[in-house]
Amino acid sequence: MNTENTKAQMRKGILEFCILSLINQKEMYVSDLMEELRNGQLDVVEGTLYPLLTRLKNGEFLSYRWEESTSGPPRKYYQITEKGKAFLLELQNTWNELTRSVNKITNNNNL
Repeated sequence: MNTENTKAQMRKGILEFCILSLINQKEMYVSDLMEELRNGQLDVVEGTLYPLLTRLKNGEFLSYRWEESTSGPPRKYYQITEKGKAFLLELQNTWNELTRSVNKITNNNNL
């Protein structure tokens, strides 16, 4: 079994949660979002991030606004919607339950 593939799948599974959590703190431009994810040691490429942001926007969990930039084209800043905040709360509860369960199971392992 390929460990890197398994790790990548685990990261993808929590990426929506991480993105919504970051944007819930403040509205974000894509490069700022990528930097925050990198700082959290989740390296994400634009090819992964843009479709996910579009899916979250289409699901009405995110909205965006355009802002003129002095150093290039206008920038799209994402903000979380009320629907997105409710979804984020559900994800937070699910994460808490999942981590409790996984910790309970794996802490008894003698690895």
